[in-house]
Order: sequence, then C-alpha cells, then structure tokens
Amino acid sequence: MHAFSPRQLEVFVDIATTGSVRAASERLHLSQPAASMALGELERQIGEPLFDRERGRLRLNDRGRNLLPLARELVERHAEFARRASGAVTVLSGELRVGASNTVGNYLVGDLVGPFAEGHPTVALRLTVANTDRIAQGVLDHDVDIGCVEGPVTHAALEARAWRDDRLVVCARPGHALAGRKRLKREDFAGERWVLRERGSATRALSERALAELPEGRTVLELDQSEAIKQAVIAGLGIACLPEVAVVDAVATGRLAVLPTPFLDLRRTLSVLLHRQRYRGAVLEAFLSTLGTEM
Repeated sequence: MHAFSPRQLEVFVDIATTGSVRAASERLHLSQPAASMALGELERQIGEPLFDRERGRLRLNDRGRNLLPLARELVERHAEFARRASGAVTVLSGELRVGASNTVGNYLVGDLVGPFAEGHPTVALRLTVANTDRIAQGVLDHDVDIGCVEGPVTHAALEARAWRDDRLVVCARPGHALAGRKRLKREDFAGERWVLRERGSATRALSERALAELPEGRTVLELDQSEAIKQAVIAGLGIACLPEVAVVDAVATGRLAVLPTPFLDLRRTLSVLLHRQRYRGAVLEAFLSTLGTEM
C-alpha cells in the first residue's frame, strides 16, 4: 500500500496550480530541491509521471489531471482535520480560486467576493475573468474551485445554483435616430447596425435570441469586452445589447441612451457553478454562504 504524505500531495497540487517547482516551493516555504524530491517520490510511488516537462515548465498530463481533484480533496480534508482536531475556534485559511464571467468579474466583483474577503481576510482569493464558456470549462478542469456566470450552463458534471437576477438593455448613442423615442416597435430596428460580444459569451447568446425577434440587421463588430462595446456605441458605430449594470455610468453621464424595448425579454439569471465531484470544505462552504447559495 502506498503511503502518500500530505506534503507530497501539497507539492503536487501547488506545482499543478503554478506550473513550476520554484513557484510551488515559495508558496510552501520549501527549498526547490525539497519540492522536486517530494514530487519525484510521489511519481515514483505512483509508477508514472504526473507532468510533461516542457522548456522548464511542468504541464499536467492525463494521469495528473485525473489525480489532481483527489489530491486537492485530500489536502483540504487534512487541513480541515487539523483545524477541527485543535479543539479551538480558528480562522479559515488557505486559497480559493474563483472564476467569473466578464459581466460578473468586471461589474459585480464587489458583490461576488467582497463579503467573503471581509469576513475571512486570511483566505487568499484568486479571481479569473473570462467568458461563460471558458469559466465553465475551468470548473470542469478543476482550474477554478467555483465559477459565477451570466448564462445557462448544462453539463452532467456541473451543478448550477441561481445567484441573482440580471438583464440586458439595448443601447445607442444619444444622437441616434431611435434614441429619445418613448415608443419603439420591432420594425423600427430594420437594417440597424449591431455591435455584439464574441461567441461563447452569455451576453452574445441572449443578444442573438433578441435579434431573432427583430427585423434583419447587420453585425458590424464583434468584441470580447462590454467596455469596448460601450465605446463603439458611444462612437456611433452601432447599437448593442449590454448588461444594465455595465452601462449605468454611461447613461447617467449622457454618453449612452437606453432604447425602450418592452417587446424583448432580456432577463437572465446569474449562476454559481460547482463541480459535482469537488470536495466542499470549510472555505468553499463559507464562500457559498456569503452568496446565499449554500445547500
């Protein structure tokens, strides 16, 4: 029977996270030779390498990717055991890797991580911001511990929990022909020039559903950030569907106008994503509690 030590597993997890022995050794307060030795002994006991060596960096191979979630769970369970065994009330510590889609990460980051950071200052938070597809894949690959996205995600390995409601609005430059009208009809949008988010984003998916209910127009630009789309609309390059939270400032200062479109359903739900096989220790459960999504 193999006797894998907690230190070996910690080294494996941190090398997988950072991509290098040097960075992992610094995080664990070990010398590089000691970290290399711990990884080498773990691979020897397993009987095969866990990483591909590429130009001084280590990249997880298939075997490593398969074992990483289990190694993380064992490390977290070991830390939880030590915390409870101490018999004293101790503060939470460790690291939590959070993935957020662009709207959440750029405009709601305070709501997402603020309460947890304030209540648990000794937990290191790592935030990754990308589109919904990439964050969902990050949760699947165990690159992040939890994701928060703005679009529906359906995957057998993922659990999605509703977090809060959100909506898009159709925006134009204040001088646009449709701006300032109190009543608009679907046909008023015929031939309009649209600026859209990139494919793979939840904003793009909802925008396309809305456009399908309008007369045909033209897509003139595809951009991967709401801020870039805002600037394009302000410059008069077209109109766009944007998250309401992303345009509040521009509308308040008169740089953008919201077009009334009661005939379009632009509502959506922001969701928290969890891997069904991910161990949910004290840190993760505490984070879920601050979001109001704990089970």
